[in-house]
Amino acid sequence: MNIGDAAAAGGGAMLARILVVEDELQIRRFLRTALGSRGFEVEEADTLAAARLQCTARPPDVILLDLGLPDGDGIELVREVRGWSNLPIVVLSARGQETDKVAALDAGADDYLTKPFGVPELLARLRVALRHARRGADAEATWSWSGDGHGFRLDATRHLCWRCEAGTETEVRLTPTEFRVLLCLARHHGKVLTHTQLLREVWGPQHDGDVAYLRVYLGQLRQKLEPEPARPRWLLTEPGVGYRLVGADGD
Repeated sequence: MNIGDAAAAGGGAMLARILVVEDELQIRRFLRTALGSRGFEVEEADTLAAARLQCTARPPDVILLDLGLPDGDGIELVREVRGWSNLPIVVLSARGQETDKVAALDAGADDYLTKPFGVPELLARLRVALRHARRGADAEATWSWSGDGHGFRLDATRHLCWRCEAGTETEVRLTPTEFRVLLCLARHHGKVLTHTQLLREVWGPQHDGDVAYLRVYLGQLRQKLEPEPARPRWLLTEPGVGYRLVGADGD
């Protein structure tokens, strides 16, 4: 069942259990109503200490986390949870600076929404986070992206990639590094990967500051895969933060 199915069913089986970590009562009420009406079970914590207890006593399916908590910074919770679990963490914060987003994502958050945000966007981010958690990104061997007669397909097992146009597939020759960059984005499709995360996974920790590498390889991938490289529809830039691969079939 997906979010739309739950809404149409008028609140049938619970989609997932979400822990909302937020010190503002009005926002907690808003999220409880918005998510509860769409089939989610919502639990709440208003401090870092309470969130720690709830995460360990009964781990939720997703954490929606505010960073500005009265007894500490929410990034502390991100780091702690990542020490023992890969459960999805979506940050909801009034901090809109690029440095704050990068810090949260580098600490292990799966996504970041700046307040104020719309419910449709929040639900879309939750759908992606839950899919990753339930099936495991590395369990996927193939992915495909398509729209308006264009697309491409990636086979992780055979290290092959095809470009699709007008129903015809043509193999795309990717360099080993291009393939590693694309595969890293594909395994986390829908999620923002910071420059640091990509550089460490593809080139290793000694290349943390080599952002120019990414610009070059993303440019090359767009030339090979995007119908309009100057206006990418799949390989998107998150300015000052990193990159996101969106629109995988089934998203």
